Amino acid sequence: MSRNHAPKKFFALGISYQTADARTRGNFSLDTTQIDELLLEAKQQGLKDLLVLNTCNRTELYGWHHSAQALKKLLCRYSTELELQFDKLGHYYEEDAAYQHIFRVGTGLDSQILGDFEVIGQLKKSFYTSKNLGMANSLSERLVNAIIQASKRIKTETEISSGATSVAFASVQYILKKVPDIDHKKILLFGTGKIGRNTCENLVKHTSNKHITLINRTASKAAEIAGKFQLDVKPLGDLPAELRAVDIAIIATGAPTPTISKAMIFNHKPLLILDLSVPKNVEEAVAEKEQVTLVHLDELSKITDATLQKRQQYIPQALAIIEEISAEFKTWLEHRKYAPLLKAIKDKWRPAQESSSDAMPPLAADVNKITGQIATYLKENPKDAPVASKLLTHIFELEINSDAL
Repeated sequence: MSRNHAPKKFFALGISYQTADARTRGNFSLDTTQIDELLLEAKQQGLKDLLVLNTCNRTELYGWHHSAQALKKLLCRYSTELELQFDKLGHYYEEDAAYQHIFRVGTGLDSQILGDFEVIGQLKKSFYTSKNLGMANSLSERLVNAIIQASKRIKTETEISSGATSVAFASVQYILKKVPDIDHKKILLFGTGKIGRNTCENLVKHTSNKHITLINRTASKAAEIAGKFQLDVKPLGDLPAELRAVDIAIIATGAPTPTISKAMIFNHKPLLILDLSVPKNVEEAVAEKEQVTLVHLDELSKITDATLQKRQQYIPQALAIIEEISAEFKTWLEHRKYAPLLKAIKDKWRPAQESSSDAMPPLAADVNKITGQIATYLKENPKDAPVASKLLTHIFELEINSDAL
């Protein structure tokens, strides 16, 4: 692979609820196998730090690369039509704007529900996925740790995460507002992934309903949650029968195509279906059935509660925290970018160190002292650092490997 000598930049790109509906976001949604394949392909291309964040709100890549177009092709590699969709509805940021974006995403300021406290956990998961594949090194680790720090401070120092701050809570809030006599209604929860689990916990916490049934493709996962809350579990084959029996169905699966079809609905009473999945797991034609109310998560995310206005008041304070912590990260990054220069200087003098005889004083201490003085100067004189770096490169005829970072 030929070396690209263009400097690497930090990019954040992808597709989100800001410009794309759930169906389009579903086209870009990646399962765990696809994420692993994408990261491994990026590794083969020479990338060292790349994160893939895939949630119900967005699918985004964050990493250092020579080209935003190359990252876009990684994200859209399955279909040329997806590239056309991305060009219309996708977004990308670079350098300062990209750092600002990932901080806002990780702290819940860019979520469909302001102050979403689940996204930082999803970002951590993205980091560990990359780490396990050798695609998260010191750059991304330092960045994610800074975002975690900002998230903790925002939660501690502001009330931006008060009230309904997750899709799971918003769905239960919707049920409480729209369904009378909720404690006596029969509820089906299909899918016990993270959103399903959180929805279940919120149902148990905020209602006294004892008629909740869980169904999941992997029965053991449903049984684990059911045992915790003393709920019923039914096999996947009972799904059509349960849909006929219940008053409320919450669909939170990760299936790539709809699992609930119009042909499966034979209700003779009002049925509320909440589809919390991306891509959508309930056929839109289901809404044509008499007495069926179908609500997708995008609609739930628009539902505001009484505390929303209060939470919005804390946005300036949250942004100030982000600015402070991101500035610290950028300072560290600015200092770090001269590491290849210092390494090149040491490599230049290494032959002299190795050939020095016992009669001559060792050069290692002198080299370390000089490079230490250069590092201090570059850190303390950031405005002059680029010129000084260029001058040192010419004086010592250095070959700088910018990919060493």
